Amino acid sequence: MKIICVIPARAESSRFFEKPLALILGKPMIQWVYTHCKEVKLFDEVYIATDSDKIRECCDTFNAPVIMTSSAHETATERLYEVSTKIDADLYVMVNGDEPLLTEEAIVQCIPSDLDPDTMYVSNLMTDFSNPVEVVDATNLKIVTAADNRCLFISRSPIPYPKGSLDVIYHKFVGVGAFTRKALEFYHNTPRGPIEKVEENDSFRFIENHVPIYYYNCHCKSLSVDNRKDIEGVENYFRQLGYK
Repeated sequence: MKIICVIPARAESSRFFEKPLALILGKPMIQWVYTHCKEVKLFDEVYIATDSDKIRECCDTFNAPVIMTSSAHETATERLYEVSTKIDADLYVMVNGDEPLLTEEAIVQCIPSDLDPDTMYVSNLMTDFSNPVEVVDATNLKIVTAADNRCLFISRSPIPYPKGSLDVIYHKFVGVGAFTRKALEFYHNTPRGPIEKVEENDSFRFIENHVPIYYYNCHCKSLSVDNRKDIEGVENYFRQLGYK
């Protein structure tokens, strides 16, 4: 089975312009993500997908292959779909370009050991919230799954609501997802539904149409960089690991 990794990276973020180029301990964030993805032995190839010449030029400095994609994409999954029309593979694994802490051990947990590439398959990662403040933060997506890891619902609100018991562990979205080509084609050809529009979460492209997606708990350290203040937290964590 051929598995490729794609790291979507766009410059035009309204909250953090040219975020992939933000320096973390002297290296651009996109380089940290690319380096960790290259450590995943299951990946046949690793690409960075962008619409920015400035990001492409940065990637050239650390010899990362780049696929130039349209600037019209509204979601990272749509950018991944475009890559799937250019690069043939059995499984496309998307690692968000703002997840510099993710390592091989976490990333591989969304890759099934046995997969028919002609089927519609989608999986993602989640992890436990470590800070209660993050649970009420609407920028963090909360995931609820069934016993077989199938996603039941995703929300920016804290779910499930602890009415009958306080014995609940909240799970947050981690920016890694795996898709077969058939799943990406379904995504591309299916219009946005009402819940996707309200929650601004494109996983509902599948959920609202009764296509199962699976979330696996990787129990990892995850910090998605949404603003410049998050850079400090990432740097502090890297220093604890011995990076300078």
